[in-house]
Amino acid sequence: MAKPKLHHQFLVLFFTVFLCFSNGKSFQLGLDQEDDGLSWINEEDSEVDMAQTRHDSSSSCDFTYGKWVYDQSYPLYDSTCPYLSTAVTCQKNGRPDSDYEKWRWKPHGCSIPRFDALKFLGRMRRKRIMLVGDSIMRNQWESLVCLVQGVIPNGHKMVSYNGPSMAFHALDFETTIEFTWAPLLVELNKGPGNKRILHLDMIEENARYWRNVDILVFDSAHWWTHSDQWSSWDYYMEGQSLIKSMNPMIAYEKGLTTWAKWIDLNLDPRTTKVIFRSMSPRHNRENGWKCYKQREPLAFFSHQHVPEQLVVLKEVLRKMSFPVYLQDITTISALRRDGHPSVYRRVISQEERQHPTGFSSDCSHWCLPGVPDIWNEMLSAIL
Repeated sequence: MAKPKLHHQFLVLFFTVFLCFSNGKSFQLGLDQEDDGLSWINEEDSEVDMAQTRHDSSSSCDFTYGKWVYDQSYPLYDSTCPYLSTAVTCQKNGRPDSDYEKWRWKPHGCSIPRFDALKFLGRMRRKRIMLVGDSIMRNQWESLVCLVQGVIPNGHKMVSYNGPSMAFHALDFETTIEFTWAPLLVELNKGPGNKRILHLDMIEENARYWRNVDILVFDSAHWWTHSDQWSSWDYYMEGQSLIKSMNPMIAYEKGLTTWAKWIDLNLDPRTTKVIFRSMSPRHNRENGWKCYKQREPLAFFSHQHVPEQLVVLKEVLRKMSFPVYLQDITTISALRRDGHPSVYRRVISQEERQHPTGFSSDCSHWCLPGVPDIWNEMLSAIL
């Protein structure tokens, strides 16, 4: 059946949303819509649910279980890194504390190797690594670029742009570290009457950017569970059927299955490594103020819970023929409600600090340097 023609104006609008986060602007759709109260972390006082994931038996170290250890030798770079968005440079924006930069994750019985930029670039020589997903994956991309860029002389590095993708080039290593905007993985297009249609069985328009990449890291969860107020679409579409409403987890499973089929049919595990990073936890109870003035990690989880999104993701991955590594960062990051920008997503004046409740608090994204640096240390160890 012929594929409906894409409306490129809508894609331009969609990418504009992404660029607003890139430029550090407070843009309602790109940032605030993730503070919708649909947190995967169900907090009551100091209690936090724990998301447990299946450990990949191919690894000798289970990164999921451990504790956050204060380490004065961190962070591994500072907020002067030129590739950081304004929205995540919390120190520059006036955050008064900095201890959130100094915690590293120590798994039980083993250690995550400290990130070594030269070794990482050596392993990535003549390779493309691409992070695909939403603004929190962009958060992780900025972290990874800042972790490596300090060892590369000026004039030997650059950033290029191609549609919804941007790439950091380490020229001497012929290495590119890329980010591609695809928060739902499947396609979201404009239809008749200017209605936004989420095509649960169409993906090629996004997936064409993923071809010929050596290492692909995906995430997709946040946008699937937005409330009606923040929903990015008006209708679902599957085949020729237009559907007004659907259980979000059924829709999520259908979208992930479309992604899984594309991976199985189009990629070769001998030449491409695929990692799916679990969802980043949000600490946005109390209208986004749960993370405000938090100064240190929680020490432990009081009870356990497996979020629906993770159950669906694991089931889809289980059915795939392509070996996808599930990187669980949900559990460890759930302890870090101190690591979000909160009100320091933009420069805060001294006067505004006296009355901070007049503007929004971001408990979804992460300050950099910070928690995503640890995700990337894990990623480096996995690779």
